[in-house]
Amino acid sequence: MNENVLDILMYLFENYFSEPMDEAPDQNVLQTELVEAGFAEPKVKKAFSWLEGLAHQQSGTAKEPGGGPSHRSVRIFTEEEEHKMTRDARGFLTFLEDSGVVDAGTREVLIDRLMALDSDEIDAEALSWVLLMVLHNSPGHEGAYVWVEDMIFDRMDGVFH
Repeated sequence: MNENVLDILMYLFENYFSEPMDEAPDQNVLQTELVEAGFAEPKVKKAFSWLEGLAHQQSGTAKEPGGGPSHRSVRIFTEEEEHKMTRDARGFLTFLEDSGVVDAGTREVLIDRLMALDSDEIDAEALSWVLLMVLHNSPGHEGAYVWVEDMIFDRMDGVFH
């Protein structure tokens, strides 16, 4: 299988994290199941490391006074971010922020997690999936989560608005 970390994260999200659970699945059991499903063990470990980084980022943003950067902040992308994120992805992120779907704090967590992926290029679709994962456990972002989820699954069903 020629998967990347995002493929594993999407698989986990679709199969384990998209629905509320009584208790969190055991990480060792999940890792074993992913390897048995054909994902390479080093990539599986990177995916779980990515998830730990997300949890760390989300707990750090919640503790910052005011939830992080101001809603009036202007984001200048670094050279590395511009190289890795396609123009469409950066434009989509700006649209999401201008529309109020993403606030400045969530934007920073999202960019951090995008840059942590092992992909050479991040397009708008990958950004959408990572945003869904970021919003999934972010209190106060339920409406944004539903909007992004609808957008992704409508696109997968061939429905475009």
